[in-house]
Amino acid sequence: MADVAFEVNFDGLVGPSHNYGGLSYGNIAAMRSRFSVSHPRAALIEGLHKMRVLVSLGLKQAVLPPQARPDFRLLRRLGYSGNEAAVLEKVAHDDPVLLHACWSASSMWAANAATVSPSADTADGRIHVTPANLVTQFHRAIEPPFTAKVLRKILPAAVHHEPLPGTLQLGDEGAANHTRLATSYHDPGIELFVYGRSAFDPDKPRPTIFPGRQTFEASAAVARLHQLDPRRIVFAQQNPRAIDEGVFHNDVISVGDRNVFLYHTEAFCDTKSVVRELREKFADLGTGELVLVPVTAEQVSVTDAVESYLFNSQLVALPDGNSCLVAPRECETHAGIRAVLDDILEGKNPIRQVLFVDVRQSMKNGGGPACLRLRVVLTERLGAATRNRVDLPRSACSPRAGQVDSTHMHTPHFGEERTAMDPATEADFDDKSSRPVNDSNSRSAESELATAHQGVFLTDELYARLLAWGERHYRESLWLDDLVDPLLVEECRSALDSLTEILGLGSMYDFQLLGEDKPQRHQDTKKSVGRPRHQGDRD
Repeated sequence: MADVAFEVNFDGLVGPSHNYGGLSYGNIAAMRSRFSVSHPRAALIEGLHKMRVLVSLGLKQAVLPPQARPDFRLLRRLGYSGNEAAVLEKVAHDDPVLLHACWSASSMWAANAATVSPSADTADGRIHVTPANLVTQFHRAIEPPFTAKVLRKILPAAVHHEPLPGTLQLGDEGAANHTRLATSYHDPGIELFVYGRSAFDPDKPRPTIFPGRQTFEASAAVARLHQLDPRRIVFAQQNPRAIDEGVFHNDVISVGDRNVFLYHTEAFCDTKSVVRELREKFADLGTGELVLVPVTAEQVSVTDAVESYLFNSQLVALPDGNSCLVAPRECETHAGIRAVLDDILEGKNPIRQVLFVDVRQSMKNGGGPACLRLRVVLTERLGAATRNRVDLPRSACSPRAGQVDSTHMHTPHFGEERTAMDPATEADFDDKSSRPVNDSNSRSAESELATAHQGVFLTDELYARLLAWGERHYRESLWLDDLVDPLLVEECRSALDSLTEILGLGSMYDFQLLGEDKPQRHQDTKKSVGRPRHQGDRD
């Protein structure tokens, strides 16, 4: 029986400690929002609504659980002692930035979780996954061990590699700097690896203001680990000037899906050469032509691209063969961006629909629709049952540009983990039960989609349960002084304990496995969380 292949978007669920710490140097939106009030419940709902839009289009959608925060093990390794309440008070007094870092919900941006190569591209015919080490940002460098654990659990048929060694010379930011182009998901494709600097070649250009996070050396290592054919790989360096203007990842300045590549002409050091190589190597596949959709600086400046996150839209393939761009609402309200989108819709390319979604809580931290998802191509046996769809009302989309009406997409107003200083060892990632032995045979006779953990795929029921879960466990607002509230610690643990049951993941978090202050489960009834605000508190 033949296989078909689908792209599955695995979106990171926004964690209950979603806050604005301004931790991401080079991410202008995040830096601008430093220490402002966040709205975790609204952020979660925005993310779920975006996922619901994709399911309504007939696409496959799944979720990734957030990481447990605050990271007390990290704080204790840094010399803080005493009970948890005392530790939080000491950190808040000594270093508010560190306090935000240990509470960071940044794993919501699943585009940085890993680089994934599908079985159609690899020499052994298996999916390959390499979790990103994220060493350039302290608050993210503590994520890889749990990320690797979750991905092994959810994708047991894949070959799971360790994150690259945690050094700045091998800085790896995951799929945010990786794009796969192919005529269809089942066909072999071209994998584009984009890097910000070369660690071992001082003569190559580099940014002067903000860091080039991804290194060429890291990208090359991931390509080798994934057993990719060098004839189907393109390495491209980011334009250092673009990085200094806020393009901290390539997915802020280009996006591709199937045979469509939408890019800004200022994206790369030598954009013409990059595009030429992509076109030539794509043609060598013999499956069709690459459709290039360039946007010039005269149409959209790099500054406007960063402000609107036009290129951080999700480019997705519709069941009818056309493509859809799922763009942040900010693109709709910017006259210049909207004009470019109209030109794209009228151009000679498969993009025939644009949907606008509200992800304002994520955007305020520098993450658009594409930042929130990790794309994974999975095969399925023909004749397998399809999943339930979550359908939007027909009136939710305009016939012209497929705009999502806000009335239908309502947003409310409102175990010791290692850091980059202590790289994980192979034993931490060597889970024999979920790490298959490589072989040189053709793809597994078993459907990759069927072997994936089914509890994380978004259905009507799961969507409703996650909405109710968020209403029950997430605070409406988080203020700076809330991060020293012991009740918030309990609320976060209770939320994650309940989530693992909803998703059928079993005990995944340290507090579950070690029995540390494990919360009691609550009934599925709505309850208010968070301490009350007092008169005179900030608006």
